[in-house]
Amino acid sequence: MKKQSNQNKKKVSLVLGSGGARGLSHIGIIKWLVENDYEITSISGSSIGALVGGVYAAGKLNEFERWVREIDKIEIFSLLDIAWKSNGLVHGDKIINTLRKLLGNQQIEDLPLNYTAVASDIENEKEVWISSGCLFEAIRASISLPLIFTPTYRHGVLLIDGGVLNPVPIAPTFRDMTDLTIAVNLGGPMRQDKPKKKVLKPIIPNSSIHGKIKMFINSFSKDDIISTSQDWGVYDIANQAFDAMQSTIARQKLVAYPADVVIEIARNACGTLEFHRADEMIELGYQRAKKALRIGFK
Repeated sequence: MKKQSNQNKKKVSLVLGSGGARGLSHIGIIKWLVENDYEITSISGSSIGALVGGVYAAGKLNEFERWVREIDKIEIFSLLDIAWKSNGLVHGDKIINTLRKLLGNQQIEDLPLNYTAVASDIENEKEVWISSGCLFEAIRASISLPLIFTPTYRHGVLLIDGGVLNPVPIAPTFRDMTDLTIAVNLGGPMRQDKPKKKVLKPIIPNSSIHGKIKMFINSFSKDDIISTSQDWGVYDIANQAFDAMQSTIARQKLVAYPADVVIEIARNACGTLEFHRADEMIELGYQRAKKALRIGFK
């Protein structure tokens, strides 16, 4: 009976885009698909999309969801191992090691579905598709967000975040024998109902991830490198510029290679590092999937 039921399900190639903490919406989208008789047989992901997609492929989405729902701002900072290098603020090893303990060490070839993590080879200006080897090494390469994580090396090639060159990696799914290709774009049109404009004001130490990183940096510096909130404004501008770049590339990719269904999450739905908003983002993803696939949506 189970085999017959699976045959009645629509087979899906799922493309999970990059976009930092907005990617927690991928969890809600996957949950809705599974609950509504869609069978995900292929996943292609960039950055957070590679992470959530890999977790699902490994059969550990429920454990991962429980973990991220419990994370608060202080715990996020505790996962950021400061690199203090010019090529990135943190190594990311603590996050990956935490995920290893939570999810285990799996090989992509052993996963029950096709999986591709997309990273960027910036020296040669090309995408790198990782569909074999250690799952977490693939994820680590794909999530190497500029200004945040240090780059990684794979087969002698320096790799950074997949979203730099392809924030919605549809191409790896072209040869899939599935009924439907669903792409999730985390760089959707700006949401107007809740403006995200920030008022520049002094940062209170310990009040945010930014404040904690500021304290760490100042403890090693004789000069007041980050002396005002305007300096963090520079970070915010760089972050928004990266989001805008990814959003533009995503639109171009979706026009060139249209998916059967596109689920869009507003690029101002939450900040890149606001992983403490997991409850909100997971619910948003669930509702956006419900709306995009027009089943049970009022």
